[in-house]
Parts: sequence; structure tokens; C-alpha cells
Amino acid sequence: MIPVSELTELLDPVVSAFSFDLDDIEITRSGGQRILDVTIDGDSGVNLDEVAEVSRAISEFLDNSDAMGDEPYVLEVGTRGISKPLTKPIHWTRNVGRLVNVAGDAINATGRIVEFDDPNVTLDIKGKSRTISIQEISRANIEVEFKKMPKDEAEALSGDPDVESD
Repeated sequence: MIPVSELTELLDPVVSAFSFDLDDIEITRSGGQRILDVTIDGDSGVNLDEVAEVSRAISEFLDNSDAMGDEPYVLEVGTRGISKPLTKPIHWTRNVGRLVNVAGDAINATGRIVEFDDPNVTLDIKGKSRTISIQEISRANIEVEFKKMPKDEAEALSGDPDVESD
């Protein structure tokens, strides 16, 4: 089996052919078997059908190469989702407008990403703008926002003007 860095170089063109980015590759062991976990991402996100297409292409590529060696493995292909931390500049770019919790030596706050101009991110923290280098941030995670649906949207979804969105 080749190192993850070389496997990344091999699989990047396979994923790029679908206009997605190869975000991460991890190889772990579970219950005596290897698991190859491939994470993909895109500017407009990635839907389940697209994940399936990319998974088939990666599987076909690996079946026709010796990159994973002779030992069996399980291939898992998925998206970043919102639970994964922001670790690369592209993550910040793709999340402009979202609420993020950041921590580091110079900051520990939750704010909305207003702008990203690598390496600086501008956050709106309680109505005040703050610009900080992402290099000074040791942890950054998107915050899930639950908002009450406006009444007109709730009516449109249900078709019933008496439906409340509470």
C-alpha cells in the first residue's frame, strides 16, 4: 500500500473529473479490516447521487491499480458536512455567511463569516466586525442554526393558510 499523500495524488484527478475537490483521505482499522475514508467537497455542495458516482469511479480506479495493496479494505466516500472543522482556506470561502465558533490565542467567539481574503477572515461578532488571520485560529466549527420558518413559507409548504410555523 502506498502512503496517503501518494494516494491523494492518484485519486485527486478521479474526483476532479466530477468538478469536486478531494478534501481528505484517512485510512483506519476497525474490526480487523482497513477503512479508506475519502471526503469530497464542492463549491455548491455535493448531493447523494454525486457521492455515489464519485464512489463508483474511485472504486473502479482502485480495483484497476495496486494502490491499496492485497489486503482487503472498505471504501467509504462522503462529504465534509458541517461537523468537520474549517482547516483550509477553501473551507472558509465556502462558508461565508455562516455562523462559526472559533478559538485560538487571540480569539474565542462565535460570529458570522462576513468575508474571507486569505489568510484573513472577517467575522461579525455581536454586531462588531473583527478581522483575524486564520493562522491565529486553532479551532473553527460551523454552528448549526435553527430558525423559525416565516409564516408565508410554512403556508406554501403545507398548502394550508391556517398552518402556524411555531
